[in-house]
Amino acid sequence: MLLSDKCSIYLHIDYKIGHYVKVVMDEIFGIENFRNDITRVKCNPKNFARKGYGNIKDLILFYSKSDNLIWNEPKTPYTEEDKIKLFPKTDKDGRRYTTIPLHAPGETQNGNTSKAFKGILPPSGRYWRSNVEVLEQWDNDGLIEWNDNGNPRKKIYFDEQEGKRMQDIWEFKGPQYPVYPTEKNSDLLDIIVKTSSNENSIVLDCFAGSGTTLKSAQTNGRQWIGID
Repeated sequence: MLLSDKCSIYLHIDYKIGHYVKVVMDEIFGIENFRNDITRVKCNPKNFARKGYGNIKDLILFYSKSDNLIWNEPKTPYTEEDKIKLFPKTDKDGRRYTTIPLHAPGETQNGNTSKAFKGILPPSGRYWRSNVEVLEQWDNDGLIEWNDNGNPRKKIYFDEQEGKRMQDIWEFKGPQYPVYPTEKNSDLLDIIVKTSSNENSIVLDCFAGSGTTLKSAQTNGRQWIGID
């Protein structure tokens, strides 16, 4: 079967042999196409009487066929602690927000992002993140905060954010009483399917088992092929 250049592969493997399998995956897909070694928390802590630390994780090795992969950025909801810590300011309407710089590293020689905004040039070695016309509109809309030194920063409101970027430790525990021995958490499978495929993409599970991956593909509007 010929894999699309936009495809990704996720290999769920036991931690005891994951490092051996990674060497093989590097050889097949190229180490440059290695994306993540994802730690999946699979269960609650166990008190086994053995000399060693308890094992509550599996590995998911994530590779792509090329750099042109399908990637629908997954988000996780902010907690109440995140809300207070990451969005510490409150405006007159009680909306929580934070601010970010309007400039970024780099320079543009002949572009609108190097021009003066409100009489201010970007710092040396940096450029405005957006065209000056956009900055002017943000300022008119009250989306720019000026500090006591006259430095402008963009307001980012909590209630306009989808969530925070998903990291490489996933807590998707397996079913307590699985119908099938290797049955996977459906939320975990939904994340993978939605992140690395689009509607009508083909999802292949060559170790279909209980069919949970295929169910996730069907539920999320993907085509699928299952092998067992």
